[in-house]
Amino acid sequence: MAIIPQLSLFSWQDLEELGDLERLVLVLETVPDETLMAHLEAARGHGRNAYPVRAMWNSVLAGVVFQHPSIESLRRELARNAQLRMLCGFRNAAVPPASAYTRFLHRLMAEQDTVDGMFEQLVDDLAAVLPNFGQRLAMDSKGISSRAVRPAKNPTADGRRDVDADFGRKEYRGVHEDGTTWTKVVKWFGYKLHLVVDSTYELPVAWEVTKASVSDVTRAMPMLDHLHHRHGVLLSRAVLLTADRGYDDTKLIAACWDSYQIKPVIDIRNMWRDPDATRVLPGHSTVTYNYRGDVFCQDPVTGQVHTMSNGGFEVRRQRLKKRCPARFAGVSCRGQDTCPVVQGLRIPLQTDRRIFTPMDRASYQWKREYAHRTAVERVNSRLDVSFGLELHTIRGLKKMQLRCGLALIVMLAMALGRIRQRQPERMRRLVGS
Repeated sequence: MAIIPQLSLFSWQDLEELGDLERLVLVLETVPDETLMAHLEAARGHGRNAYPVRAMWNSVLAGVVFQHPSIESLRRELARNAQLRMLCGFRNAAVPPASAYTRFLHRLMAEQDTVDGMFEQLVDDLAAVLPNFGQRLAMDSKGISSRAVRPAKNPTADGRRDVDADFGRKEYRGVHEDGTTWTKVVKWFGYKLHLVVDSTYELPVAWEVTKASVSDVTRAMPMLDHLHHRHGVLLSRAVLLTADRGYDDTKLIAACWDSYQIKPVIDIRNMWRDPDATRVLPGHSTVTYNYRGDVFCQDPVTGQVHTMSNGGFEVRRQRLKKRCPARFAGVSCRGQDTCPVVQGLRIPLQTDRRIFTPMDRASYQWKREYAHRTAVERVNSRLDVSFGLELHTIRGLKKMQLRCGLALIVMLAMALGRIRQRQPERMRRLVGS
């Protein structure tokens, strides 16, 4: 918890009247920054202390809370707002120069592991006060465009170019109301933020910043492994993991269930190259299935095809159950008495691990759970709008990692602070008092 040097000058009633400053106080009181402060103060030693470490750190957090797009914007606000200066801990009216912030941010980048530890501690603290925190997880990434000049063939170290960033590309597809398909391709130069969030509370539990070209699916298992090693209790609660088709990968889908007993609810791409829309289910000549997991049986008399009903999942046998549509859905079937699958059938997951998953892709439950994936999109939107990642002036991977880490720390600290104030309904309220 940060020490707020001038907090004694204000009563809580005063802070409520001050409006936005109340949010900053909430963050400063909640962020577990004792280790970071000790490291930074030890590094400073007995050197000049015109701008104390804690005051500088508090002001950096203030810049995140109040959505300042740059250090200069923060400095202007500090010069204008005496109450903010006092709350941060600056004893005199002088505002630290830009060079002081440059040096301080470089020290923070050198302490990235400690900053990451603050995020991990906040995740543990939230898991302790929210019993179902982590039950439903969602995974996605967001592109972060760089505002720097793209590197030339012979880049020079003039500070304008971003030599760490590269090009990313995402493709979106869908179907219009008239049945025609559409495709949208988004390209950008910059970075990519990979996130795992709790989709119930819309709060992050794991993150990573990479170059824009890094594939989403390659970072999925490392982040799950990190959660397993760092937040084993939280991951043990996880029941579902939702993700879009960018994470459609046999190894990931299988590992979710085999390694962590998490049911993957991951959209699927059509990877079939043959012209047939369906394939025969092994061992059942009258049963077929498509790439989306729908299973069909054939009326032995009329040859009419019916969609089989979902019968659940047998954990012990690792098999999906499918039921006769005539017996369980009221479908008319003249050959019911002679049908070989009138008693239903069981499909081993090993038939195709991508298509047949512990939660039946053809079930209504799968569709309901997949809708929770939008939680990570809302977290991404807050990072863009409320934390300034949509309009920023950051150059370099280390700076981007620090900026994203601070934004996510403030997001978690504000949520935890609201819970401790017994105001859980306001945990996602990032703006306004």
